[in-house]
Amino acid sequence: MAESGARAGEWQRIAVTPSSESTRAAVAAAMFAAGAEGLQELGDAFVTHLRASSDIAGFVSRVTLADAAARTSVEPLDDTDWSEKWKERITAHQLGRLTVTPPWLASGRDPATTIVIEPAMAFGTGEHPTTRGVVRLMQEAIRPGDTVADLGAGSAVLAIAAAKLGAARAFAIEIDPDAIGNAEENVEANGVGDRVAVLEGDAAVFLPLVAPVRVILANIISSVLVELLPLMTMTLADDGVIILSGILREERERMLQALADGGWRVEAEDAEETWWSVRARRA
Repeated sequence: MAESGARAGEWQRIAVTPSSESTRAAVAAAMFAAGAEGLQELGDAFVTHLRASSDIAGFVSRVTLADAAARTSVEPLDDTDWSEKWKERITAHQLGRLTVTPPWLASGRDPATTIVIEPAMAFGTGEHPTTRGVVRLMQEAIRPGDTVADLGAGSAVLAIAAAKLGAARAFAIEIDPDAIGNAEENVEANGVGDRVAVLEGDAAVFLPLVAPVRVILANIISSVLVELLPLMTMTLADDGVIILSGILREERERMLQALADGGWRVEAEDAEETWWSVRARRA
């Protein structure tokens, strides 16, 4: 549902909160297709700015087609060039030994420990707690020479992080074709094209093809994570670890039970805002 306060001649701030994690990718894609030049993640919401002369109603309608239960608000703003102004709201994130940053904040940073991500429709700019949780947890897991699988890779930020931490090979597996171009651009921009391969398709299909892997990264909704746990068991190296995110704090107990039932031992946890991430290995 949408609330509009548009006035002619002004920029409009449009915030869309998807109804669930499963619709986030579709909502982001719909916003770009409807005219958004960039998206900022504020908590669970996607925020963009359009001129009031734009087809705001059409924009909202297109988002509603992607997620009928999404919450959309439209507010007027001062006459500012929001096609550039939105960039000020995206920051660089220092996460342990690594920094995740947009290109315009990358100057002067050490390329060996800096992950440069161009904000686009692919999920994973460092602005969301689930991305940050995995980056923090993976730093005690990745070993030089590792093979890593990043499931639901989005922007490929996690696969790139694995390469920066010393992985010899990282497979960024993403089913959304709209995210692939951005992922490939990010891989090249970070100079890890010799170590990171972007694969378009279903993780359940590709994971056995790249096995065995020593580390599996999966920032996906919890229901999908539970479905994939048996496959992770089959494709993980004997001394391997999994890092899971996309899990709400309220889902923590259910996920811990699913891990225990599957023969996994929790090694570390990370929590930020309403989100929870976990690193585990086979018991």
